[in-house]
Amino acid sequence: MAVSAGTAAPESTSDGEAGPGPQRGRLARFAVLVAVFVCAACGLVYELALVALGSYLIGDTIGQASIVLSLMVFAMGVGALVAKPLQPWAAASFAAIELVLALLGGLSVLLLYAAFAWLSLYLPALIATALVLGLLIGAEIPLLMVLLQRIRSQDAGSAVADMFAADYVGGLVGGLAFPFLLLPLFGQIQGALVVGMLNAAAGLGLVLTVFRREMARRARWLLLAASVLVGGILVGAYAFADDFEVTARQALYSDPVVRAERSQYQDVVLTENTALAGARDTRLYLNGDLQFSSVDEYRYHEALVHPAMKGPRGRVLVLGGGDGLALREVLKYPDVEHVTLVDLDPAVLDLARTDPRVRSLNGDAFADPRVRAVAGDAFSWLRENRAKFDVVLVDMPDADSTATAKLYSSEFYGLVRHAMTDDARVVVQSGSPYFAPKAYWCIESTLRAAGMVTTPYEVNVPSFGEWGFHLAAKGPTAPHPELPADAPPLRSLDQAALDAAAVFPPDRDRIPGLRPSTLMHPTILDYAKGEWVNY
Repeated sequence: MAVSAGTAAPESTSDGEAGPGPQRGRLARFAVLVAVFVCAACGLVYELALVALGSYLIGDTIGQASIVLSLMVFAMGVGALVAKPLQPWAAASFAAIELVLALLGGLSVLLLYAAFAWLSLYLPALIATALVLGLLIGAEIPLLMVLLQRIRSQDAGSAVADMFAADYVGGLVGGLAFPFLLLPLFGQIQGALVVGMLNAAAGLGLVLTVFRREMARRARWLLLAASVLVGGILVGAYAFADDFEVTARQALYSDPVVRAERSQYQDVVLTENTALAGARDTRLYLNGDLQFSSVDEYRYHEALVHPAMKGPRGRVLVLGGGDGLALREVLKYPDVEHVTLVDLDPAVLDLARTDPRVRSLNGDAFADPRVRAVAGDAFSWLRENRAKFDVVLVDMPDADSTATAKLYSSEFYGLVRHAMTDDARVVVQSGSPYFAPKAYWCIESTLRAAGMVTTPYEVNVPSFGEWGFHLAAKGPTAPHPELPADAPPLRSLDQAALDAAAVFPPDRDRIPGLRPSTLMHPTILDYAKGEWVNY
């Protein structure tokens, strides 16, 4: 029924009753605005959940956020247009849309994880999910506007102001609830399911209370039956979410998963293969990226640590390396007086301290009284640090996201330089000069932009292939990779091997003219291209 622009008219209902009186009208308007608030909060949580899942699984935070947000905003505009023919049946249409949105939004993380784990169709599934969710979210506001005007007609500008105030405040609450409430309490899969249940309850509750008489009895019963079905699916998915996650996670790894945790920062997975003849292969993955294999990790960590221990080494700083394997090599020198290790994720530090498999690999290094472990962001820690160190080991994950790109910036290396004594050496793990040569040599360019002199070297680590490092100092002469005279017995490294490691064949030699990475112009590793992508 059409209502004039400036006059509120009682609206007949299917039961022949007049519309709400003044007091009930105020309560009804409040209920509509509460529904707008809740729907906006749920919609933003769906968006953030898709972005967060992509950053966990793919690692490209900027790319994932751009895809999700741009597609959803576009689809919301389309959804607003699609909702126009539904306005005569606004109440029933809104309830139906909320049920579909609750079902798909609640299941979105679970379905995308399944697409990633079993079908290798994550990106197409993400695009389809973002478009469908955006379409449904975009249809909400026009229908809610119609319902609001049916209670009491008001000036269009005033009605829009009320609606968008509730919408934006709901977005604020949803945006804050996702990282600080939903993820810590429920995790990604179950958090999305909880929001789906809330979404369905808010939409259906509004229609079946305030606007129930706008619908025929059959329509009300159909909505109730659909709501029971949707609720049952969401509750069932919630009950089996843990089993699903374990099964899906195992599908991503060739070896049995023996420990897994979704921390505040990343997915931490430990696998173990006991089928190897004479060896047990324990592997650590962070967000799906291999960090070490117990079969050959000694090759990597011996090459990382011992060339830096030639010279003063009383005070050592390890940035990253929360598994404690580099720490194990450092502690082999009895004249090391103090080691500070800074790693972002407390979950990794806890794994290294408590898991018997990892403790046996790192030699229970964190129990050594010379060690001080700090859970925190290395960049922020260096900004506050005033101590000087004789040796700095930078053992960070590859810069495949904006979160890690800052740890390969000239500003970061400038902070590292400030923490070094005049005679200190620093070693930076730098990826593969064979598979990602531009990425490897860009790190050297960035170290030099921070005022250091460098010497590159590479070793073979079968789990990774050819793997490179940069040995750097304040100068004026570039340090040559050398083993200390009192180096402990090593399994993979001697001076002849280290001398050869510093010689690069022509096809993998230095690439001139690479732009250093900075905070304002970060460069992120693109695994497909094997090079930095400039931003």
